[in-house]
Amino acid sequence: MTRLELTLQGADVLTPAGLDQSGEIALSGGAITAMPCGRRVDLTGYLVLPGIIDPHGDGFERHLAPRRGAMKQMAEGVVATEAELAANGMTTAVLAQFYSWEGGLRSPDYAGQVFEALAEVRGDLVTDLLPQLRFETHMLDDYAALPERIAKWGLSYIVFNDHLPHDRLAQGKKPPRLTGQALKAGRNPDRHFEMLLDMHGRSAEVPAALDVLCKQLRSAGLRIGSHDDQTAADRATWRARGAEISEFPETLEAAEAARAGGDHIILGAPNVVRGGSHKGNASALDLIAMGLCDALASDYHYPSPRRAALMLARSGLLDLSAAWGLVSSGPAGLLGLADRGDFTPGKRADMVILDKASERVAATLSGGRVSYMSGEIASRFMG
Repeated sequence: MTRLELTLQGADVLTPAGLDQSGEIALSGGAITAMPCGRRVDLTGYLVLPGIIDPHGDGFERHLAPRRGAMKQMAEGVVATEAELAANGMTTAVLAQFYSWEGGLRSPDYAGQVFEALAEVRGDLVTDLLPQLRFETHMLDDYAALPERIAKWGLSYIVFNDHLPHDRLAQGKKPPRLTGQALKAGRNPDRHFEMLLDMHGRSAEVPAALDVLCKQLRSAGLRIGSHDDQTAADRATWRARGAEISEFPETLEAAEAARAGGDHIILGAPNVVRGGSHKGNASALDLIAMGLCDALASDYHYPSPRRAALMLARSGLLDLSAAWGLVSSGPAGLLGLADRGDFTPGKRADMVILDKASERVAATLSGGRVSYMSGEIASRFMG
């Protein structure tokens, strides 16, 4: 596996000490080196930043299943996903796959296919792809077999969410879009509705079952997170179960509770780019201004982390080091990836190179290997 040995010079480089204008950074053997080495490459006019680490994204779905029935070569979809990630400056990405009663692309069987496809090609890719399981809390009948399935799939990260429309179900009413959802899952709509009512009716059993399941998963060394916390009580409950990551807290109360409890907070980069939540939840910009964010995730849109970090820096809300930290060192910390996230010598040579004028990605290197390169910068590297 060929890794570059180069000294990049003339670019603005975001070092651990801050932005070094017309700076220099060297890489060898897949790592950042303290001293210059190898051939020198002039990157005047470019900005060199630590590679983006995406702690949660499901944008890969369109590559693995571009349309219903077109899922015969899922490994090729993983390869296509990597290409998009690299083109957006990502060097490490968590692929968040549902395990849900919703069926279709969120069904347990489909989750298995995704994880098997990822395992098939992961070693051949340059970008580091990390699988995450998103498990629906009310699937009580699946609890017993889940730890064994997780071990079989080689997973180390699970996040819990609950997408049941409890308000409607409590009134015995069918939720909106039920028929379409049922048909996507291959179920009769009436049977689908009965299933939702049954799961809702067993809600009282869920907390104790989750306590036992989370204890099992923690004993197996899994990283655990919760999704869409709404209250301080929600966060306290999940923290007691060992879930130290709060993905996309929906309210200021939940985010403040996470910070007070020493938990990690992941917010959506699209929320920053849009200027607010599309669901009317807490604004990521407001939470970031209050120091209630450790990492920004792509969620459903891979270009957003880069755009969000640069927007935060341009706005003056954060300086470039702090803003870019939300998509590099911050995610590395909460994922336990001590070998990446900044340009400290000895860490992985993960970097994204931006054209200073356009702020577009010109090149991405992961572990000292090129995963993306386009345009004029290629001639500089090849020269």
